[in-house]
Amino acid sequence: MSLKTIAVDAMGGDFGLDISIPGALSFLQRHDDAHLIMVGDEARILAALKAAQAPLSRITIQPASQIVDMDESPTSAMKNKKDSSMRVAINQIKEGKAQAAVSAGNTGALMATARFVLKTIPGIDRPAIAKFLPGKDNHLTLVLDLGANVDCSSEQLLQFAIMGSELVSAIFPEKTAPRVGLLNVGTEDIKGNHATKETHQLLAGSQLNFVGNIEGNAIFTAEADVLVVDGFTGNAMLKSIEGSVKFFSGVIKEEFKRNLFNKIAALLSIPTFKSVKARLDPRRFNGAILIGLRGVVIKSHGGTDAVGFAFALHEAYQSIKADSVAKIQAGVTHQLTATEALSE
Repeated sequence: MSLKTIAVDAMGGDFGLDISIPGALSFLQRHDDAHLIMVGDEARILAALKAAQAPLSRITIQPASQIVDMDESPTSAMKNKKDSSMRVAINQIKEGKAQAAVSAGNTGALMATARFVLKTIPGIDRPAIAKFLPGKDNHLTLVLDLGANVDCSSEQLLQFAIMGSELVSAIFPEKTAPRVGLLNVGTEDIKGNHATKETHQLLAGSQLNFVGNIEGNAIFTAEADVLVVDGFTGNAMLKSIEGSVKFFSGVIKEEFKRNLFNKIAALLSIPTFKSVKARLDPRRFNGAILIGLRGVVIKSHGGTDAVGFAFALHEAYQSIKADSVAKIQAGVTHQLTATEALSE
């Protein structure tokens, strides 16, 4: 049994050890072949682990004297926090002690630090933030970029498409030719701005299984396995989705409390709503992948709970198990070489 070792920024996020410790223990209960390196304040981590009766034989504590603040600039974190729990966790990958790192800390600082320490895969200009979103019939769509790159060239969007396609194939081997879509304002080839039109041409001329433009109202209809978008639009889209879910959840609760009849209807609907909640629970999809790096780095939502943090660790575990970095690197080399050959 091959051991999967994950370095955990135990101090990062809005709640630090209050979330990372119980989340880590929940994860370990489900994966017998996993080992965790908990990075941060050694005394506090050890005390928390002992209080939780953690399996210490499956956990290593790596000291780190600093914490990156959630509102700290990436430049400050890079310059002044070289012994932060975030930086030390990522260093574990570089030093060969861990195969992945997970942090709920500052997104900008995490991306900047990971890129500086691990570097990008050959052929990739910039890493992207990728995340699986749920769709109909339990379909998952990998969407990237979700905010790492506000401005993207068509060549970079092609790189995102290649990385996304290779990641989906690595995690889901049955998907030998993942369907790649380009988020656009219309399905027609002539729609979009200059960058999306250029990207459409590049994708159509690649060896990817490109299915064309996909509009925003079709994100959840399982028309693609990979959806490519620039970081500005992707981040705005993701936050709009999060806000919409919260808004409609609130409206439903308000309406069921409006009168006695509605309250009775709510009681009768409890089993259905429990199923819906379980199916769409955002904690199940916690864990964004910093794709394009020479190592697996997962960003957990800063405000998640222990359940969500455990899912972020599972995302790292899946990527390790699928050998995603090696497969992405091989796929990028193959696809970019083939694309260059076709353009000559």
